[in-house]
This record gives sequence, structure tokens and C-alpha cells, in this order.
Amino acid sequence: MTAGDLDFETSVFDKEYITLAGSREAIVRGGRHLFERLPRAFEGISKLGVIGWGPQGSAQAQNLRDSLGDAVRVAVGLRAGSASFAAARAAGFSEEDGTLGEMFEVIADSDMVLLLISDAAQVALLDQIFAALKPGATLGLSHGFLVGYLDQQARTFPAGIDVIGVCPKGMGASVRALYLQGADTNGAGINNSLAIHQDVSGRATERALGWSVALGAPYTFQTTLRSEYVSDLTGERAILLAAVHGIVEALYRRYRDEGMSETEAYRHSVDSVTGPISRIISREGLIGLYQKLDDAGRETFAQAYAAAYPVGLELVHEVYDEVRSGGEIRSVIMAGDRFARFPMGKIDQSAMWRAGEVARRTRDDSDLPLDPFTAGIFCGVMTAQIDTFIENGHPYSEIANESVIEATDSLNPYMHARGVSYMVDNCSTTARLGSRKWAPRFDYLLTQVAFPAIDDGGAALDTTLVKAFEDHDIHEVLRICGEMRPSVEIFVE
Repeated sequence: MTAGDLDFETSVFDKEYITLAGSREAIVRGGRHLFERLPRAFEGISKLGVIGWGPQGSAQAQNLRDSLGDAVRVAVGLRAGSASFAAARAAGFSEEDGTLGEMFEVIADSDMVLLLISDAAQVALLDQIFAALKPGATLGLSHGFLVGYLDQQARTFPAGIDVIGVCPKGMGASVRALYLQGADTNGAGINNSLAIHQDVSGRATERALGWSVALGAPYTFQTTLRSEYVSDLTGERAILLAAVHGIVEALYRRYRDEGMSETEAYRHSVDSVTGPISRIISREGLIGLYQKLDDAGRETFAQAYAAAYPVGLELVHEVYDEVRSGGEIRSVIMAGDRFARFPMGKIDQSAMWRAGEVARRTRDDSDLPLDPFTAGIFCGVMTAQIDTFIENGHPYSEIANESVIEATDSLNPYMHARGVSYMVDNCSTTARLGSRKWAPRFDYLLTQVAFPAIDDGGAALDTTLVKAFEDHDIHEVLRICGEMRPSVEIFVE
């Protein structure tokens, strides 16, 4: 699949084209001025059920309710006895007005159903969910995991329904927080990808675009649900969550071994990545970060990049193959079966994260180091993910969002403010599992392969990799995407 294979038609919103690395892609820009068009987009939908109250479910239910007003009733559906009923009531949903209820009752009563429960729960309850759907309903997904599972089982969605995807490129906390910022800065929000998997009604595209605009997306780009789940699961297991976790753990130990104090090692590893490195990439792209360095800094960056990129490329390819083959889907389902006996524990109990609790209390964001070695390692692995996606034909909008924008504009800011456990564990269960599984692999290969290559004098390093980085197409792609970036300050207080 390539970006050139994708296009969509809309009579409700204004479609435009952008050209990224020679590929033309259709997008729709968002903004609150478009909310008046939402009734047309949701024509035929009187009740929209949001199933689940996890990070995405809670954020999307509130955003949709606030955007749609009286045009469409937004109801939350939860499993009977769920502890989340209290949180949904506190957010303004209630049984009395029909906006809160048991999940299968809400599914059966809704014209459009957004299935935002965990991937494992979707699989376990699949037949009951399909049976409860109204004939002619629209089923919405914010992740393509279920498509991958059905492919493995040689099954399909029910023939008489629309199946669409709107997938926010950020954690639920960001989806809600940036939407609220949009009240003051029009266009503030998290980018979404859009996928039309099954269009029976002829209205699937308008409803998907309406859903995305109502969530507050600055812009919506197109993909397929199969492409989305492969890139999304890979990204979670690579630079978005697992890789950045493994990178900073490896760097922290290295800096401690070199004689830095705990606080200084944390500042040069975690704080450097989640602070100045992410801020500069967010505003000025990867090449903008490189250009901020002086000559000595670029030399250090180049050595670190040349060591990290091959390690990252090898491991991201392994992750990609595991996702594409269905191995990671099976792993998530099996893990769900073990949760009752082996629940997920905290992932911030190492010495580095304990040091980080202290470092964050006294941190001055204006005085954090832009460490060129840390930057080279981080950018090496990030570019390795970008190149893996390019090699496998993903659209450039998807590549930029899944490899760079989501990291710098949604996830890393939360790790900066509150630590890795908060960042990872406000994502989906699938993402949380992937981070725990793959972060140690990135840590290991950096420690065992990349760092020794540098410490041996660097003779074995391929210095042509840095020239390829300087000339990479991703820089122009990020520049164009950056022009559509909301002007708000995304970083978390």
C-alpha cells in the first residue's frame, strides 16, 4: 500500500491535498468553526454510543458530547458493575437522561457505536458485540487491532454495517487536554488518522470525518485500518514508548558510569529527551535539532547516531515483522488471559526513575541540557522507525505522526512532567504490554552493541549514515506537517 492508493470524497468538509516526499495525500483541517457542519456529517445518527471509559473512551466521549451538543446524543456504555460508572457520572453522564448505561444496552440502542474497550476485551466479547449492533449501524474503531484479529481468524465484520476508524495520534489525556485548549486557540487538538473499512450506507466517510473534527483534530489524514494497526503497534513497541524507555535507561547507566550524579545523569538522559530535544523536534523537526548543535556537538551526535541507527533498524524490523505476522496480537490476547494471576506492575521502580522523582522537584526547564550524544541516540532510533515504515509503503502522514509527532507532541511531554509510568500507563493495554516487552530489548542492544562500537574508537561505525540523515525526505515532510501544527504550548505543567 502507498499513499497514492488513498483518497476520499466529502461534501460536508473541505478536502485539500498536500504533497509529502512526492506523494499526494488528501487531508481535512479541523477547527471549532466547523462544528456547525457536524449535524450534516452525522445525518441519520441520533444516538452515538461510546463503549468504555479508559483513557481514549473518557476523552472521546467528553469531546464528542461537547462538540455535538443537542445534534446527537452521546451515551457511555460500560460493563455491568464497572467501577468507571462513578467517573462517568462525575463527568456529567447519567442513567437518568439516557447518556450512561450497561454496554450491550447502549450498543443495541445506538446508531453509531465507538468500540473503545481494550483490545483483549474486544476479542473476548466479539460475538456478543456483533449480535447487539443495530442493523445498518456504524461501528467505529480507534485502533485496527480488531481487523488484525479477524484476519487471523479468517472472519469479517457483519455485512450490513459500516466500519470506520478514527485513530488519535496521542494518548487519551492529550486528546482531552488539547481539545480544552481549543476553546481559546482554534485548531488545538491531536491529529487523527481516518480509515473507511466498510461503507454500506454511503455515509461512512462523512461520519468518520465528523467524528474526527468533533474530537478536535487539527488535521485528519487517511490510512487503512490494516496499515494503522501495524504502524501503531510497531510505534508503541518502538520510539513512541518502548524504545524511548529503553534508550533513557541505557543512557542513564552510561552517564552514571562516566561519573555523573544521579540528578545529572537523569537530566542528560530523560530530561534532555523529553525537554529540549522533544521541544525542538516538535517545532523545527529533526533537522532543526541537528542544526542547533555546534560543530563539536554535531560530531558527537554523528557518532551516537551512526551507532544507534543500525541497532534501531534491526530491532524495529523485528518488531514490525512480529506485528505484521500476528505474533504481537496473539501475545496481547494471551497476556489478557493471564492478568487475573499476573497483573501488570509499575515500570518506574529502577534507580533512574527514583532519581527522577527528586530531579523533577527541583528542575528548571530553562536550564536543561541539549545533550548531543543523547540526541544522536534518540534520533538514530527514531529515523530507523521512519525508514522501516517507508520501506513497507506506509503513507508519509502516518509515518510522520506515528514516528515523530505523537512522540514529541503527546507522549514525551507526559513522561517529562510525571515519569514513564504515567506516560505508558495512560495508553491502551496493548501499548502498555508492548512497552514492557520491548523496552528491555532496546536497552540491551544499545548497551551491548551500540555503546561498545563507540567506545572501541568508532572505526566500525558507518559515517555515511549521518549524510543520509541530513538529506532525508522526512525533514521536508515534517516541515509541511509542522505548518498545520496548533500554536498552543503542548507541554504539560
